[in-house]
Amino acid sequence: MTDADLTVRAATDDDYEDVVAFTRNTWPERETGDYLADVFHDWIAKESAKTAVAVDEDAVAGILQCTFLSDREAWLQGMRVDPDHRGRGVGSLLVEHLFDWARSEGATVARNMVFSWNQAGLGQSRATGFEPTTEFRWLEPDPDPAAEGPLDATTDPDAAWQYWQQSAARDHLRGLALAPEESWAVRELTREDFRDAADETAAFGVTDGDGARAATFRVRDYEREVEDGESGASDDAADAATTEHVAEYGVGAWADVPALETLVAAIKRDAAAIGADRTRVLIPETVRHVSDGAAVRAGISDHPDFVLSADLTGR
Repeated sequence: MTDADLTVRAATDDDYEDVVAFTRNTWPERETGDYLADVFHDWIAKESAKTAVAVDEDAVAGILQCTFLSDREAWLQGMRVDPDHRGRGVGSLLVEHLFDWARSEGATVARNMVFSWNQAGLGQSRATGFEPTTEFRWLEPDPDPAAEGPLDATTDPDAAWQYWQQSAARDHLRGLALAPEESWAVRELTREDFRDAADETAAFGVTDGDGARAATFRVRDYEREVEDGESGASDDAADAATTEHVAEYGVGAWADVPALETLVAAIKRDAAAIGADRTRVLIPETVRHVSDGAAVRAGISDHPDFVLSADLTGR
């Protein structure tokens, strides 16, 4: 039940202090800090998004952003509720408001992503109309300029697209991959995404005599701040590093272990060529894909992440 005293409006820069105050200790049991304080003002300024706050008189009770990843795919992120206002329907009010806004702007689907360990976030997502869609994990191969694989790697984006189209990865991920438009977001992957990556970042396929065998593309690379000793850099300077260069790949799809070995080698060479310290490759959370990654010693993240979706066409 939603509290009748609550209202929803667009967030403003003046809401910053209130939001920072109740997100300062979002996950007290984990070392991971909350990123909202760093992105709040950028969120407010973003034209292709709406950041909404629930308000109880003059106090901000919760916040949520909805941004567009394509002309019909909306992405909801950053749901936070002030602990003093929990149990009053703040999350439901924000989600309903942004579902209506997204639909009015042409969206037919809204998605979000929740860490698998975030039970409260998963429960909130289901309670507000999101349904389970898919799950993924991260492959994390170390950059290596001399890496080699047993098959042939190609930079032809259409070869990569050909494999993606027929892959088990595409089926499990429901056609979704990392979105170039937004970090920590996924949307439907298109042929143009592979072609754009080939022109602007990198795209790779793997082939043999039977045709296409694997696919990936680099969606972005960036610098991030790290704690002492956290950097993925392999030399003695890593312990003192304050930033690391991360190369992020939108999806990894492959037919078998030799194809993965070749794909991982291409990723390692590409990451090394741009001076990356660490990589992340989105892969399906299946026994086969995760165990293949372990078999080639490519590095696997500890926990999966969950994607949920809401069909907006009936609104």
